[in-house]
Amino acid sequence: MRVAETLSSNIDDVALIFEGGGMRVAYTAAVVQMLLAEGLHFDWVAGISAGSSNLVNYLSRDPERARKSFVEFAADPNFGNLGTFLRGKGMFNAEYIYEHTSAPGQVLPLNFETFTANPARARIGAFECDTGRAVYWTKDDVPTLVDLVRRVRSSSTMPVVMPKVHLDGHVYVDGALGPSGGIALDAAKADGFTKFFVVLSQERGYVKKPASAQWASRAYFRGFPAAVVALSARHLNYNRTREELFDLEAAGQAYLFVPEKMPIANGTRDVAALQAAFDAGLDQARREVPKWREFLGR
Repeated sequence: MRVAETLSSNIDDVALIFEGGGMRVAYTAAVVQMLLAEGLHFDWVAGISAGSSNLVNYLSRDPERARKSFVEFAADPNFGNLGTFLRGKGMFNAEYIYEHTSAPGQVLPLNFETFTANPARARIGAFECDTGRAVYWTKDDVPTLVDLVRRVRSSSTMPVVMPKVHLDGHVYVDGALGPSGGIALDAAKADGFTKFFVVLSQERGYVKKPASAQWASRAYFRGFPAAVVALSARHLNYNRTREELFDLEAAGQAYLFVPEKMPIANGTRDVAALQAAFDAGLDQARREVPKWREFLGR
């Protein structure tokens, strides 16, 4: 798809936030498709981890790529497995997934021209292991497709199962280790927003537990003590941010898309199960559109 006309935003007073969750985003990729089908174009969008893929697909206005990225693509023989993990490339073959497939003529070509032409602001969250700092990259940080996909990969690098990313003199992993716990509410508030449309990937009653297999995490983060501390606090940060979102929802300041039932896990690779999750998300999104419009004043 090429840019056929001047792109514009029509929602500038509400922040759009995509949570990650690995392959659970097959369910929430349906929200990307429905937002685009309904012509709901937010002027400010944030994503962390797999949520940054939703962000990129939304801002490049590519609903089919949003679906394929978390459904059929899981069957790609280069997607990753124990073999790629043992070779140091990760259980999810991140370099291939993010940096190879997005190029023109590849499996999941990304329309960087449309992404760039879209006037909406973007915030891609990652965690800087060597400093212990959460970062949010903007469009100013991604002048080329290579810059963009490298940062989406960094944001999505799940500790232990994917290799850390070295970029611009720093070392990065999944933005979920930041103080928000993986939901970029902090970035939206820092940019002055008081209303939020948040796409979550866990059911309403979900409560995150402390990270397991901490010995593996300590080995993975050897030499990065700030990252070890951040990982140990992730469940607390995540649960706190969710509680704040529920309070904002009760006050009428947030609309939360919350999966009615999350049928898959972050590592699910069965294409039929992923498609079923996408279909369930699409059904829920269709039913919620009138509520979306009411909240957004459209």
